[in-house]
Amino acid sequence: MMREWATVVSWHNGVATLHSEMKTSCSSCSARKGCGSHMLNKLGPKNAHVMKIASAEPLAPGQRIELGIEEKSLLSSALLVYMTPLLGLFIVAGLFQMLFHSDVAAAAGALLGGIGGFIIAKGISGYLGKSASFHPVILSVALPPDALRVETE
Repeated sequence: MMREWATVVSWHNGVATLHSEMKTSCSSCSARKGCGSHMLNKLGPKNAHVMKIASAEPLAPGQRIELGIEEKSLLSSALLVYMTPLLGLFIVAGLFQMLFHSDVAAAAGALLGGIGGFIIAKGISGYLGKSASFHPVILSVALPPDALRVETE
């Protein structure tokens, strides 16, 4: 089970809106000063995902929850997204090369096959997205932000 923490933005009628930030490994790398990826991450927008998830338990804004998703569904969706366009690219490019005996036709076939593969992957992912195994589940709920008070003397 893949786990990720998210922050509750709002909760209404059993549906929680969550905010989850993407993590990069730049903070643990020692080559940050000379790395182009670190500079691009600083310049670009902060990657964050906003999602809605069903929750029977009332949640407060700012509360942290731990989400989980099965590795199998994550790997199968990655395989679908990457391999379907690639297979479409190779198959249609090969067919166009055999039919027209031209490199330009093969390039056009590769373009059409890649685009067709993306369209097929999008259709299949919409169908698979209805399955419960492809939805994240709430594993644990942290205390609300105002539930704990610390006094110092």
